[in-house]
Amino acid sequence: MKRKKQAEGMKRREFFQRSFTIAAGTMIMGSGTSTLFGATYSRRSGTSIDTVTLNNGIKMPILGFGTLYLNDELGVRCVADAISLGYRLIDTATVYGNEESVGAGIKKSGINREELFVTSKLWVDDSGYENAKKAFQTSLDKLGLDYLNLYLIHRPRGDVKGSWRAMEDLYKEGKIRAIGVSNFEDNHLDELMSYSNIKPAVNQIETHAFFQQQKAKEGLQKYGIQMEAWSPLAQGRNGHFTNETLAAVGKKYNKTNAQVSLRWHYQRGIVAIPRSSQKAHMVENLNVFDFELDESDMKKISSLDLNITQFPEWE
Repeated sequence: MKRKKQAEGMKRREFFQRSFTIAAGTMIMGSGTSTLFGATYSRRSGTSIDTVTLNNGIKMPILGFGTLYLNDELGVRCVADAISLGYRLIDTATVYGNEESVGAGIKKSGINREELFVTSKLWVDDSGYENAKKAFQTSLDKLGLDYLNLYLIHRPRGDVKGSWRAMEDLYKEGKIRAIGVSNFEDNHLDELMSYSNIKPAVNQIETHAFFQQQKAKEGLQKYGIQMEAWSPLAQGRNGHFTNETLAAVGKKYNKTNAQVSLRWHYQRGIVAIPRSSQKAHMVENLNVFDFELDESDMKKISSLDLNITQFPEWE
């Protein structure tokens, strides 16, 4: 898979930037549960981020930190910064080539391992029963961890059946708290479900305002699989950060386009993992739990759906 880093020239806040001062502590909103648009969330003590309960009972933060392209010392710094601000879900993958940096960032943060929810992914080249087991251990060693909270098959290619069987065994051994998939479509899930003994807990797929994946969402709900969005801000593509519809909605709440989008994911019950190398943007992305989009806002955002990938080079 060839992935080209998008130019930093995409100015994230050019069109609708508003000054604000946010202290990380102001985002803690207390304990309890809330129900928005049919999904139920709970808050974990000591953190500001709501959680969803996966189909095996494990709780997963509904907002996390993505690490694609965050390599070497940049990755170490960004992961440590994200954790210091309150992120508890950290997402990486073998193919990102940054598991060592992510692990170093976790260590640098000094946080208790039990407070984190760490995800990595099995790449296509490592598919198959024995290969998957070896690849998982390699990821674990690079991260410097004793277990993963979530391990995903990154693409529905190669020996998926053998990989899944290995992941089921690792799950039973307690080395993975939850197992799932990424970029699986309905037919891939149907096939997997035909032979799996353990149901996938998560499917991580491209989801954002321009590719809303409503059909996929309904299918995942049918199976009881949690939907997770990679590139929830479309990496700024299609003018996401300058979109006038998102800006108009945000103006009502004094929020940016990014915050409106992340709140939209939250109210749809979708886990989102935005990535940023800028600490100010990390803070901004966390500040989405103090307002609520009304039904008219949700409809306006739904009108942006182009129902087509914005990452054709990743197909």
